[in-house]
Amino acid sequence: MQTIKPPAVAGLFYPADPEILHQDIQNYLMQAPGKPVNRPKALIAPHAGYIYSGPIAGSAYACLREVSSEISRVIILAPAHRIAFRGIAYSAATHFQTPLGLIPVDLTALAQIDDLPAVSKNSIAFEEEHSIEVHLPFLQEILSHFSIVPLLVGDANPEHVMSVLEKLWGGTETLVVISSDLSHYLDYESAKKMDSETTHAIEALQPTALTYHSACGKTPVSGLLLSAKKHGLHATTLDLRNSGDTAGSHDRVVGYGAYVFC
Repeated sequence: MQTIKPPAVAGLFYPADPEILHQDIQNYLMQAPGKPVNRPKALIAPHAGYIYSGPIAGSAYACLREVSSEISRVIILAPAHRIAFRGIAYSAATHFQTPLGLIPVDLTALAQIDDLPAVSKNSIAFEEEHSIEVHLPFLQEILSHFSIVPLLVGDANPEHVMSVLEKLWGGTETLVVISSDLSHYLDYESAKKMDSETTHAIEALQPTALTYHSACGKTPVSGLLLSAKKHGLHATTLDLRNSGDTAGSHDRVVGYGAYVFC
């Protein structure tokens, strides 16, 4: 029996009208710098409202064009904003819904990680959460047929995230998406400085150089960096901007970065 997780922020963070949503995402993808990459395994992309972070997310997802037919599963790890809990949570839903349609959850993958001490079912944490949902329409636009492993990270550590990734790492069929914004509510120049330092840490695969001020998804980002180092991946920055560059003032900005791991 299907259990559907309905969208929580359609019409708020992104358009609820399917045609407008399709056109917006295609515009973000077309405007992406289009840096050449070789077989992307993982992405870090932002999760704010599209008016603010959509162009930067587009820079991340555009790099999947050449391999989109090979990807059939996407592991999404995102920070929890609404509910406090320990560990890493998954939902009881069998499908996640957006205005563009239903996406199946890889229930077999969830069964593979359910025995990990940090992993548990917590559907309530997903009810009003945006940090996974905003990525789903981008995936629907860029990929063909795929399932997702949507996971929210609460009070956990990078090793917990790494243990999940190692169980589900797979091959070219599996993409990892880490959902994270960067600095929050600094002035424009201070944000640029902090986000540049965060970018250097990501490119150097140095999770210990990150703080909770560096990125709201610091824990899932750090877990990915641990796995990336183990698997010999290298990180490339595709885009680095903030809300002052897209749709906001320069007084209090939020930083956004797009990174690919190959």
